[in-house]
Amino acid sequence: MYRKAAGGLLAGALLCGTAACSASSTPKPDRQAVQKPVRVALAAAVKRAADKNEKLSSLSYRMKGQVPGGGTVEGQAAMTIKPPTMRMKMKQGGAGENAEVEIRLVGGVMYLNGGEKAAAELGGKTWLKFDMSVLGKGGQDPLAGLGSQADRNPTEDSASLTAAKDLRKVGEETVDGVRTTHYTGTVPLAAMRASLKGEDAATRQRREKGLGKYEEMGVKAVTMDMWIDGNDHTKQFRTRAAADKGPLDLTVTFLDYNKPVVVTAPPASQTADLAEMFKDIGSGQE
Repeated sequence: MYRKAAGGLLAGALLCGTAACSASSTPKPDRQAVQKPVRVALAAAVKRAADKNEKLSSLSYRMKGQVPGGGTVEGQAAMTIKPPTMRMKMKQGGAGENAEVEIRLVGGVMYLNGGEKAAAELGGKTWLKFDMSVLGKGGQDPLAGLGSQADRNPTEDSASLTAAKDLRKVGEETVDGVRTTHYTGTVPLAAMRASLKGEDAATRQRREKGLGKYEEMGVKAVTMDMWIDGNDHTKQFRTRAAADKGPLDLTVTFLDYNKPVVVTAPPASQTADLAEMFKDIGSGQE
């Protein structure tokens, strides 16, 4: 159950337009001359919003969509960027099964609450605890990569949208009562990786992890849709891609920015330590 819930977080995100490149076999120099400055202006608008995404101290959002091999997923979360702190409630369904999980990340420790189903497996305790500093060490990650995604800004890939050759403005749209401008485009993974040139080492390392997740899913290119409000904030961000185990289609709608986020650890009496459980298994204890 926890592995399936973890899969719901492997969201991701993000643009050669056919109209400009192949609408006619007859060259149209004047039209092409207009396209370049227009695209530069669009890329500048996207970059302003992406730069603000990079500077966020905290955010809250809801998400909904489909993940490869994991079925549908929807949830709501709030998080701080530094230090990484998060709370999330998520529902996931697929193949006739439904799972609900609450996730908390605080003090470098992740807690997962699976409700009554978890209690049946954890001796009456509803929370599962795992130290992220040892997540995945010494063998396969028991939480299926959740640790590397739980503290990830869901707009992290938005900066790559400026590399889309088919970047275009869809139009003006209202999202949750907020007037926004909708941009879209598709970016091959190779272009996303090339866009990291010039970034600082920490940024490159962080985004490379995200690219690695796409590669593990068999993704070759990512389509991104970005809704930007009048203050250059991302109001909504959608990522779509074809993966080996099915489509990725995840929409994140932002509810607030740079507001305090308080996350507390669950009571110890309701928590089972996964590391201790592994020790018991290793020593032959039940």
